[in-house]
Amino acid sequence: MTAPRVLVADDSKTVRRLLTRQLRDIGATVVEAENGALAFDLARSNSFDLIISDIDMPVMDGFSLCRKLKSGPATRAVPVIILSTNESEDFIERGFRVGAAAYVAKSAATTQLLPRVKEVLDRTSFNRKRLILVVDDSMFIRNTVQKGLTSAGFNVVCADSGDAALDILRKDRPDLILSDIHMPGMDGMDLCRAVRADHTMGAVPFVVMSTESDRLTMRRMVHSGASAFMVKPFNIEQLVITLEKLLSDHFRILHQEKERLETERSLMLASIASLVQALEARDRYTRGHSDNVARIATGIGLVMGFDREEMEWLEIAARLHDVGKIGVRDDILLKPGKLTSSEFMTIQSHTIHGAEILAPIPSLSRVIQAVRSHHEKMDGSGYPDHLEGEEIPLWARIIAVADVFDALTSERPYRKALTLEKALSIIDEQCGSHLCPTCVAAFKRYLDAGQRATDCPCLSRK
Repeated sequence: MTAPRVLVADDSKTVRRLLTRQLRDIGATVVEAENGALAFDLARSNSFDLIISDIDMPVMDGFSLCRKLKSGPATRAVPVIILSTNESEDFIERGFRVGAAAYVAKSAATTQLLPRVKEVLDRTSFNRKRLILVVDDSMFIRNTVQKGLTSAGFNVVCADSGDAALDILRKDRPDLILSDIHMPGMDGMDLCRAVRADHTMGAVPFVVMSTESDRLTMRRMVHSGASAFMVKPFNIEQLVITLEKLLSDHFRILHQEKERLETERSLMLASIASLVQALEARDRYTRGHSDNVARIATGIGLVMGFDREEMEWLEIAARLHDVGKIGVRDDILLKPGKLTSSEFMTIQSHTIHGAEILAPIPSLSRVIQAVRSHHEKMDGSGYPDHLEGEEIPLWARIIAVADVFDALTSERPYRKALTLEKALSIIDEQCGSHLCPTCVAAFKRYLDAGQRATDCPCLSRK
């Protein structure tokens, strides 16, 4: 995270220096202003993550500063913490009315200010990453809500009807939808149903807003999938707090679900990896083959510019590419001599068996086609589906190159390991007919660059 930029406005030089020292202890870059007017000019011409302001200052007081900041589009989203010697309820309430994110008494600043700064910065950072779609046929309500949510740091996009909202949803996925009920054309009820019917947006929080008389309708919408409802007229601060809570809970649940799936996937991969090791232990000639193929495949992926996530999935697919051989009998799998046509067909079935073994595991669905297709050939003479060219999934084409190279350069019961030059000569012969030319070219660049497993971000963690 980059160092936060904080503007401190206080007419006391001593207070400014104390606050600056505190804020620099947490890595903040601090700019000082001796009154509200100077602070406002600095805020308009510079970018700040937070403004901390006293109330009683010459030229412009803290309340006026906060009010002006929140009325300007360029400064509206910058959170303001009011720091004052006045701890009366009236002053605290005034602070929140003009748009302050927090109010801290100077008497408690040594213990309360930094925790509150961190809380406000974390909340603002969270909000800035969230897109909210506001749907209402009233321009006044759209503008009012947009202004209030923007002041809280949210990104906001607006639509004047359910139909217009769907047009936006075809291009962008918001993190939350806030919709009126009664609108021309598609109303809020139909929009909610359409959102919930779309599996890509089914989990997006949907908040409805309408008048007191629509409470029954709003409750029916909540029953149909809406996350909450707001009764008009509502306080913008109340709306912001409600949406922040919904988003926070939503993303916490998503994070927990992601962690659960990661744990589940790790356990399954560990189990399957044990099966692969047991498989390879049956034959000393293929021991470590899956690790080697994974290393080479991810090296190719690195050269081809894959991102970290794609590299990780490619590694998983490569490690599991031969898992279907678990279902092949030892007398066929380990036969040192030439296979009969029937035995060769049994060996070929390992691609289908591998896909079948992984099929019941939803979290591994992305690797199934690569496992099934790693013996397909560019001219369509491969197996099991006789795919041609780019019909073969890219990961399968990459694994095929890695698989052939490791097989050629490893000891086998029927021949010694080939030299690098001889292996590359055979790969060149198969390039275009059997092996993907793009993947072969990337493989050669990988070798030429002298890349090793430690260069690969997804293997370096091992």
